[in-house]
Amino acid sequence: MAENQQAAGNENQNQPQFALQRIYLKDLSFESPNSPLVFQEQWKPQVNLDLNTGHTKVSDNQYEVVLSLTVTTKLGDKVAYIVEIQQAGVFLVQGIEGPQLGQMLGAYCPNILFPYAREAIDSLVNRGSFPALMLAPVNFDAIYAQALQRKEQEGEDAGQSQH
Repeated sequence: MAENQQAAGNENQNQPQFALQRIYLKDLSFESPNSPLVFQEQWKPQVNLDLNTGHTKVSDNQYEVVLSLTVTTKLGDKVAYIVEIQQAGVFLVQGIEGPQLGQMLGAYCPNILFPYAREAIDSLVNRGSFPALMLAPVNFDAIYAQALQRKEQEGEDAGQSQH
């Protein structure tokens, strides 16, 4: 019976494991360079969103994933506000390797972090006395797939230029 329990323990160690351990705000910035004059303008903003993801290995099975967003909102050629945020999380990832690990860290974890970043941006924009800004959902799976495709093409281009 003890052998069965030990075998079950070993099986659990080999099972893929994923757990969110902590979500936190790593960096946050709000800038409204044309206040208060920008409040006199008619509110028809052009919103530009730049986003990036990155990860670092913290320990054997722990990874920090950082979602970086920059929102630049303009009225004509005047900047109404700029928000920069780094929303981060520490994730336990065990028994997942190779392409699955890349997908997990590059798409799945940012999907978890995005609602927190979106809420922080909305709150900050409201505190700046601007109308609410609810960013549309982001398809991190598609962004990750595009990034992989770009890397493959760059690898092929580098290989062709060496010949």
